Amino acid sequence: MAISLSVVLLLAIVLVVLIRGGSIKAGPAVVAILFGFFLASTGMAPSINRFLDSIADTINQIKF
Repeated sequence: MAISLSVVLLLAIVLVVLIRGGSIKAGPAVVAILFGFFLASTGMAPSINRFLDSIADTINQIKF
């Protein structure tokens, strides 16, 4: 839960920066948000979550 919440927060910040910077307009941003919302309700959602969890685990195992 904590990882998905921080990913959502990070992506929201990136989206706001892209909109304010003029790299993406409000229309395409809304389409991207709706795509993510509807993608989360499909059968691909568990696979995407496992993929993101594995990336987070890999990053977490890196020793600095």
